[in-house]
Amino acid sequence: MKGHQQRAEAKGDQVVLHPVIVEFKELIAGDPVVRMYLDRMITEVPRSRSYSRQHLTSVDQMLLLINEVLTVAPEFGDQAVTLPLAGILDWTMGTTAGFAAYRNPQLNAMLQKILNAWCQFLSSNESRYVLNDTPTGWKSEQACKAVGIEQFQHDPQDPYWGFASWNDYFTRTFKDGQRPVAEPDDDAIIANACESTPYSIKTDVQRNDRFWIKNQPYSLHDMLAGDEAVDQFVGGTVYQAFLSATDYHRWHSPIAGTIVRASVQQGTYYSEADAEGADAVDPRNSQGYQAHVAARAIFLIQADNPAIGLVAFMPVGMNEVSSCVIGAGLTPGQHVGKGDELGYFQFGGSTHCLIFGPGVIKAFNLAAIPQLHDPNAPTVRVRSHLATTQTGRKADGSS
Repeated sequence: MKGHQQRAEAKGDQVVLHPVIVEFKELIAGDPVVRMYLDRMITEVPRSRSYSRQHLTSVDQMLLLINEVLTVAPEFGDQAVTLPLAGILDWTMGTTAGFAAYRNPQLNAMLQKILNAWCQFLSSNESRYVLNDTPTGWKSEQACKAVGIEQFQHDPQDPYWGFASWNDYFTRTFKDGQRPVAEPDDDAIIANACESTPYSIKTDVQRNDRFWIKNQPYSLHDMLAGDEAVDQFVGGTVYQAFLSATDYHRWHSPIAGTIVRASVQQGTYYSEADAEGADAVDPRNSQGYQAHVAARAIFLIQADNPAIGLVAFMPVGMNEVSSCVIGAGLTPGQHVGKGDELGYFQFGGSTHCLIFGPGVIKAFNLAAIPQLHDPNAPTVRVRSHLATTQTGRKADGSS
């Protein structure tokens, strides 16, 4: 945040506000509830904390800093993507007023407009300036190591590695052979949908539950936005895992089957679980809660294997990682193979859920799955063996 603040202050009266920031300013002036929430969440951050000197001091300052972000691409920093919007808003997410503010429909609609405007910049070739070899550039030695760029399709001879924009780089694809599909001819084996670190495995999940309390139980009706298929999952299993900012951010089908429905459900962008208290400033602690309220895509896939039945796959946007892009052509009736691509996230870290009906999962591949809730655990590779169902069928029809 410090760099954005210095740039904004250096411009002084010469600052030109982006049209979406002008609109945000008008919303704040015209909506007393939004204005109250924003002012209170800034003042409620404890000033005794060591980070307080880098924190927001006013709503006007917040607007100027967000205005600067709209022409800035995420940089590399300390083994992660430096998310500039989260850097501005992070401490406010753990305040009493912040918990309320980020659930406000008018504020969320404005945040969506801001993120869309930023996405336009990140999809332009102006955003690829961060593909350089400075310490905060994505071609630096540390960044290359954190990302494992040698595994991905890129052109080493091109100054920008052949990427047209920041978003193009962020949604990079693996080289052929890097992530083979686990047991492609055995549909008893369920593949991992995302390159990710396991967060939670819950069984006997209920149709409705209090997802906002401390242990964040899953509430299927809310997760699936009231889909008519909810009853097929009641009493079943939810597997959730976290994608770090430097991970591969494309999604792949865990099974072979037919797309029943695929859509994007709009939701909140910076709302965290207030049951987590001050720890809510780390969005990883609110992953269960966010699966119910955040912007997310919802896939329903009817498995070829009748022992699996209907499966729900739900990639969930976290903070500014709210752009869930469903792959072209993935319409109802489209058949996908196990491991086929389904879509991708844009920006930084995110989370996802796989939902199975009761009795479907025989066992998770615990030998490959690291300890739950361990943020430093190694990732489970995409398309690797995640779980086994009760019965299976080989490609030749044998069991």
